[in-house]
Amino acid sequence: MGNCHTVGPNEALVISGGCCGNQGKKYLVGGYGWAWCFVTEVQRISLEIMTLLPSVTNCESAKGVPVTVTGVAQVKIMTESEEYLSTACEQFLGKSEDEIKELLLETFEGHLRAIVGTMEVEELFQDRESFAHNVREVAATDVSKMGIKILSFTIKDLKDAEGYLDAIGQEQTANIKSKANIERAEADRDAYVREQECEKTAMDTKYSVDTQVADYEKDFQTKKAEFMTAVNTAQAESALAYELQSSKQQQLIIAEELNVDLVEKQLSIQVEEKEIIRAEKELTATTRLPADARAYETKVLAEGARLAKLKGAEGEAQKIRLLGAADASAIEAIGKAEASEMELKASAYKDYGEAATMKLVLDALPKIAAEVAAPLAKVDEIVIVGGGGPGGSGMVDETTKLLAELPQTVKAVTGYDISGLVGKIPGAVKVK
Repeated sequence: MGNCHTVGPNEALVISGGCCGNQGKKYLVGGYGWAWCFVTEVQRISLEIMTLLPSVTNCESAKGVPVTVTGVAQVKIMTESEEYLSTACEQFLGKSEDEIKELLLETFEGHLRAIVGTMEVEELFQDRESFAHNVREVAATDVSKMGIKILSFTIKDLKDAEGYLDAIGQEQTANIKSKANIERAEADRDAYVREQECEKTAMDTKYSVDTQVADYEKDFQTKKAEFMTAVNTAQAESALAYELQSSKQQQLIIAEELNVDLVEKQLSIQVEEKEIIRAEKELTATTRLPADARAYETKVLAEGARLAKLKGAEGEAQKIRLLGAADASAIEAIGKAEASEMELKASAYKDYGEAATMKLVLDALPKIAAEVAAPLAKVDEIVIVGGGGPGGSGMVDETTKLLAELPQTVKAVTGYDISGLVGKIPGAVKVK
């Protein structure tokens, strides 16, 4: 039977022994391993950081001054290689954390006592970092042989029972105060010297400015006198030149008056010229332009009338063309209808026979008589002129001629040819 054992990242698992006399050891960190019951031993060791407080009391320094030193050390078991882990397990496996701390604490206190014995109290007091570094360097070699790594080491407290450190502190305090007083006095001295220098610079600047002001005032008075002299001279010259200048100005005024008259005449001429141009433009606006407008209007109206007539003629021609086309279409349709009717009648006549044809002809005779008599209704009297012989043969001839022309008349009216039926009419004579 066997069991599976797991181990966290802050713990090491040591599996020793095994079947068939196996005496090897297996080290696991943050994993799991298989162990056989009764033949395998499983042990654990913590890998967490351990805090140590090494302390030495009344340990003599290099000059024999007894001091008490307390430090703080952070250590842990090394896991960089299996060799270091194996060494630590050989040293501490099966021991509790307090027992491990006690062993390490004795080592640190021994090295701490040894380092204190090589340094003076002033060095321990003033340079604790070097003191802690020396202890860390010396102790690291020994604890690494036990598989332990020093993470940090600092001096927590340093004191003595004889008041030596207090004296050193007082001396340093007095030195610091003395140095501060000296520096303050030097600063006051430098400030006073600087202040005096600034005052001197200010006075020198004031004297320089006063001198410049006095020079400027003197120059001002000199320039003022020169200007007054120039002004008086100019006033005298202007008083003398006033009369002469007045005469010149009077001459200029007269010349300007003459020029004004001349300009007035020139402007009058220009006004007359502008008036002539205005009259011409007025004539153009009142006479020429309206005439041109009326002529243009007449031209436009004539052109419009011409275009209207042209468009009317074109419309009338188009109308005639359309009406002609419509009439032609109507005549064509009527002709086609009449032809169709005649074909139907011919077919019917063919089926009816001659008796039916005779009946149709006789039925049509009143129409023929009406058509013949229609023109005669408008005639008051009829005079028959003929070249017949005696005994009234002319009337017979006319009747015979009428009967001879009857088939053509019937055909023209009805569309049927009755030339073969005329001889069958009682009393009718066929004319050759």
